[in-house]
Amino acid sequence: MRAPTRRIATAVSAASALALLLGGCSWADDWSGSRSGLQPIGTVTQGFTDAAAPPAPGATIAPRAGTWDTVHPPQGYRVVLLTAGDDRATETVAAAVAEWATAEGVSMKTVTVTEPDRAIDGIVEAMELGPDLIVSAGAGLVDPLAVVTASHLERQFLVVGAQLPEPTANVTAAIWQGASSRGSEVADSATSNVPDAVTPEKAGTAVRAGVASVLNDITGIVVSID
Repeated sequence: MRAPTRRIATAVSAASALALLLGGCSWADDWSGSRSGLQPIGTVTQGFTDAAAPPAPGATIAPRAGTWDTVHPPQGYRVVLLTAGDDRATETVAAAVAEWATAEGVSMKTVTVTEPDRAIDGIVEAMELGPDLIVSAGAGLVDPLAVVTASHLERQFLVVGAQLPEPTANVTAAIWQGASSRGSEVADSATSNVPDAVTPEKAGTAVRAGVASVLNDITGIVVSID
């Protein structure tokens, strides 16, 4: 029998755990309840998109900096961080997701794919956890995500530091110059895959902008923070 994909189930963030201890509530680590009725806190402001001309599916937008700052996930929001690769760029993005989750009191679990040929298994595992959003870190996940996501439109995905060649409505990407690889279907250019361009600051901004877009139902597009 093949060894199962190694997974790390990250407990609720420190902020959520503290809330549980102090308040005796169970929402932060309850991954089995209904997900209906969750609403974001705040909305993106003018300059994120053109309200009179919403972006077409697959379009790339370049929102004005800070137009996502007022958006926060609702209480009880559940995220799975899906990561593949031990390169510095992937680890930087993964760290940015974890820091965002802690700062926002998000309940986060992590699925780590350690074998490239088991990436689809990892995606399936992430979906089966029942999150509100799956955030991927690692350009090596682009091709497997392209295979799986179109068949699971009920699941929302955010790809940080890369993008799918033809995203469906449930896949949003957050990119910047040097972090916009499209997988094997589209050859990398001189500016699409530059590891040194993946800094904690850029990754953190991309996570916040991308999540804000998803929370405001602006999905199936590419958010460029350059």
